[in-house]
Amino acid sequence: DVEAVVLPIGGGGLAAGVALAIKSRAPHVQVIGVEADRAACYSAAAAAGYPVAIECAPTLADGLAVNQVGALSFAIARQHLDRIVTVSEEQLALAILRLLEQEKSVVEGAGAAPLAACLGKALVDLAGKQVVLVLCGGNIDPLILERVIEKGLVADGRLCRFTATISDRPGGLARLAQAIAATGASVKEVTHDRAFSGPDVAAVNVFCTIETIDREHI
Repeated sequence: DVEAVVLPIGGGGLAAGVALAIKSRAPHVQVIGVEADRAACYSAAAAAGYPVAIECAPTLADGLAVNQVGALSFAIARQHLDRIVTVSEEQLALAILRLLEQEKSVVEGAGAAPLAACLGKALVDLAGKQVVLVLCGGNIDPLILERVIEKGLVADGRLCRFTATISDRPGGLARLAQAIAATGASVKEVTHDRAFSGPDVAAVNVFCTIETIDREHI
C-alpha cells in the first residue's frame, strides 16, 4: 500500500540501491531524493547530465555533504528516482526535533532530511498518502544535538529573543518579568547591558530569551 518513499541523497549509493530495488518490484511507487541545499551535488549532476564537483557549505546533514555524486550511483539513480527536492538547515533542525519529541528517535541530520522535506512545502502533494521516510542514521554528536534542539525550538517558534529597554531603577526588571508572565511566556535567560544602552543613564537594555508556545504566541 506504499505510494511513495522519501530518502536522503548525498553521494547517491543509498538512493540508487533503494530506488532500483523498489522500482524493480513496484514501479508505481514514487521514489524521491532529498538533498541539503548546502550540498546539492546530485541536483548539479542532474542539471549537467553527468557528475560534477561542487563546493559544499557546512550543513547539519554532514552525511550528505559530498562534493560530487558517484558516477555509477548517478547512472542508476537518474533512471529510477522520480524527483529531487532540497531542504534548508532550519528544516533539518526542526525535523531532528520532531523525531526526538514524537518518535523518540535520535536521528542525524542526513537521516532527518526526508522528514524535513515533508515538513516544508516541497512535498505537499504527498499529503494523505502512504509515505515511507528512510531514517538512515543516528550518528549525531551530543553537543551538536544540543545546539540542534535549540535551533529547532527557534524554528518552531518555541524559543525567541528580544531586547527591551527598561528603567534601571528598582522594580524595572520585575515589571518586565510580570509583563512577560502575563502573556503565558517563560523567561529562560536575561542579561543586562548598561554600557551600550544609550545616553539615558536611568535606562538599561535587557536581552531576554523567552520560551513560547508557537510563532503566533511570539
